[in-house]
Amino acid sequence: MSQRNPFPTVDVVVECQGGIVLVRRRNEPVGWALPGGFVDAGERVEAAAVREIAEETGLAVTLETLLYVYSNPARDPRFHTLTVAFIGQAAGQPAGADDAAEAHVFALDALPTPIVFDHAQIIEDYLRYRASGERPSPSDALGR
Repeated sequence: MSQRNPFPTVDVVVECQGGIVLVRRRNEPVGWALPGGFVDAGERVEAAAVREIAEETGLAVTLETLLYVYSNPARDPRFHTLTVAFIGQAAGQPAGADDAAEAHVFALDALPTPIVFDHAQIIEDYLRYRASGERPSPSDALGR
């Protein structure tokens, strides 16, 4: 019996210098994304988030809160992943490293395109959370 499960990942909306940090991916799918990546075996998602931000941007992030868990099987065109999305704070100037070709802080009204995966949805949910304190609900997610 072959078992196929989603791959666990983390993504972080990193607030920095009045904007958010996005990375331009070096690998497919190419485009702009929230910094993040795969959770290693034996690793907590919180530790994975801090590690991935440091690897991709050089920033030390402090995780503030959990935004939501996104698990739509179509969220990653390569294979089924689920992501634990956090909001975090960092200071300094990000620099692209590891599988990020570039890393920059963008004003929320001047985001680059294309934004890959479901990260535009995560950013939209983040903006709603910052404006109202409301997180996505499971029933809302089922309708997407």
